[in-house]
Amino acid sequence: MSSLRVTLSLFVVALFTSLTHAAERPNFVIINIDDLGYADIGPFGSEINRTPNLDRMAAEGRKLTCFYAAPVCSPSRASLMTGCYPKRSLSIPHVLFPGNDVGLDPGEITIAE
Repeated sequence: MSSLRVTLSLFVVALFTSLTHAAERPNFVIINIDDLGYADIGPFGSEINRTPNLDRMAAEGRKLTCFYAAPVCSPSRASLMTGCYPKRSLSIPHVLFPGNDVGLDPGEITIAE
């Protein structure tokens, strides 16, 4: 449970740091948390873990409830960045670490572009 709190705390710090530039154009926040169960946070029904900032963000914005995930984080993250199913984005069934010589196809268009 403490790793969930640490992860959420880091997310909130990153969110408030990025809000200083949000006034000029519409922005969006994507939250991708490893090993989070569907009802582990307030916007999705948790009464155990209190997440008031996430509750407010969900109430004021959009809350996506249909998604695909892979058993490890690398394919899920690649899918999020490209908008493609994990099998198309990354045909590697395990976690990628810094220094690996495999990954996304350099020609793949990502959400940043």
